[in-house]
Amino acid sequence: MNYFTAITYVISHIFLMLFIYLFILHRYSRITTILSCLFSFLAISILDGFKLIFFPESRLCYVIVTLLQITLTQSTAIFNSKYKSSQALFVGLSASSYVIAGAISAAIIKIYSESSILALIGSSAIHLGIILFLSKYLRKICLEFQEKSYNKGWWELCLIPVFFYCSFSFIGFFPHTLYENPDNIPGTIFIAITMFVSYIVVLRYLNSEAKRSSIYWEHMLQQSYIQGLENRHYLVEQAEQNLKILHHDIRHYSKLIDSLLEQKKYDEIKSVNEHISHMADENKVEAYCANLLVNTILTNMMAKALSLDIKVILDARVPKELPVNDYELTLVVANLFENALQCVKEFEKEKRELELNIHCSHNQLFIESKNRYEGEILLDPITNLPKSKKNGNHGLGMQSILAFSKKVNGTIGCYLDHGIFHMMMTAKF
Repeated sequence: MNYFTAITYVISHIFLMLFIYLFILHRYSRITTILSCLFSFLAISILDGFKLIFFPESRLCYVIVTLLQITLTQSTAIFNSKYKSSQALFVGLSASSYVIAGAISAAIIKIYSESSILALIGSSAIHLGIILFLSKYLRKICLEFQEKSYNKGWWELCLIPVFFYCSFSFIGFFPHTLYENPDNIPGTIFIAITMFVSYIVVLRYLNSEAKRSSIYWEHMLQQSYIQGLENRHYLVEQAEQNLKILHHDIRHYSKLIDSLLEQKKYDEIKSVNEHISHMADENKVEAYCANLLVNTILTNMMAKALSLDIKVILDARVPKELPVNDYELTLVVANLFENALQCVKEFEKEKRELELNIHCSHNQLFIESKNRYEGEILLDPITNLPKSKKNGNHGLGMQSILAFSKKVNGTIGCYLDHGIFHMMMTAKF
């Protein structure tokens, strides 16, 4: 019986490594990832020999070997993951839970059919069915979360596969197997069904929430864009009106200058010219950069800063054509600008100042914001970026910035230096 169990375990380990390979964003090349999974498969299979063949009666050996196998499996998932995150751990734990569900099917078929060959074939078919089903309905969601989503809440989600794995282990294998307690078979099947339903519901819910958040930010961006266009339209109207007045009054200024020339009062003429030049400059509609969308948002944010009496030092060098998505970059700029405004708006007037630098070219991106900050900053131990004081997690704006940075393979960081908070993002294309 132990040899039969060992073979079923080997089959399970094959699908275990296949699950990890398919559901993890690879950090290394395909060959390296395959070799890593192959090494783990061989190591786990060898460890099976200790608990099933060499020391089948030792419960201590069973526990120790199982813990080693769990550690090796999860290490393989994290090692091969592009991002060493709680999502990679979730995938590794989920792989163990789904595989153990498939392994239990071998025992159930063996009990009812009393045929080892049929049990091995049936178990392999069920494993294959599980992996195909999950690849069709959940693989895309898992990969998208690893690529775009922030890790908020995923540590708690890791408890789901942990408890399912423990339930399967204690009901189907330890301390008594299904062969010894076949009455546990209906309960085991019910747990497997519950696991499938739970995963589908939870992951699809998270996916819908992520889409909802994305729609929310698109709506906010469009709203800010429209408001920026309205502000810009208002400024253009005001400038046109003032320039019409200036054009109407220019003949009076011309007569005044002629009169001053006759009197040889050159200093007064110079003052009149300076006044005319000043009026023309005041009515010039400023363009902060060449990119229409970014410029519109900057116009909107500068108007907001003016209404809050906040001094802004802005250096925006953003071309008309960008190597990244215009909307996504604009959203990052808007979020950083908004965060800085929120930080300084309650300070005394002389302290209400911020600096924003945005430099983008065809091959690199540099964004930096600086503003005065008083008090303590809550930093996330994983991202080392600020957390919201309201709920202890990153705000939606910071999550959006993190998602963009991850998408363009950029780096983002922050530090507090002599009361000035610096946040920088860089990326090379």
